[in-house]
Amino acid sequence: MRPPKKERQNLLQETIQENPFITDEELAEKFSVSVQTIRLDRMELAIPELRERIKTVAEKHVEDEVKALPIEEIIGDIIDIELDESAISIFDVKQEHTFKRNAIARGHHLFAQANSLAVAVINDALALTVKVNIHFTRPVKSGERVIAKAKVRKQQWQGDRTIVDVKSYVDKELVFKGEFEMFRSSQTSEGEKV
Repeated sequence: MRPPKKERQNLLQETIQENPFITDEELAEKFSVSVQTIRLDRMELAIPELRERIKTVAEKHVEDEVKALPIEEIIGDIIDIELDESAISIFDVKQEHTFKRNAIARGHHLFAQANSLAVAVINDALALTVKVNIHFTRPVKSGERVIAKAKVRKQQWQGDRTIVDVKSYVDKELVFKGEFEMFRSSQTSEGEKV
């Protein structure tokens, strides 16, 4: 039995506060209602759509953190970042990102998401990609959400170079992986400048 509207809307608000990245489709499934009902509930409660919620969270958390490039130049929406440690971004693949004949995402979009995340995670005003080793593990289709996770390899810092591993997933399936060798103008290790 479905909860009454008011109770559902209260639960909806709580659910979105706990996980601002939950989709309308996931909410509809959780509450056993249509996606349209969820959208109407959100409108009544003045809860923005997912894309706006992601931007709001990202801007609050990321804008002061990222040093290597302006936030508007990042491909995808960064939802978590710890400079010189790790970062996560979300990229929703839309029709304009795909080949018309088969709705498969063009590879340069997945690469751009991973590369801009690798740049953003570097704690330096100047971070440039020097060399990359990438592998696409399966095609990504229109309508899928790509979650990219970057991890800085501390043991691989060499002078002005840092290695950043980026893995991108749709749901929990690996769709892209890359090893990015990044140039930086300075090197920070445990708070020290080299």
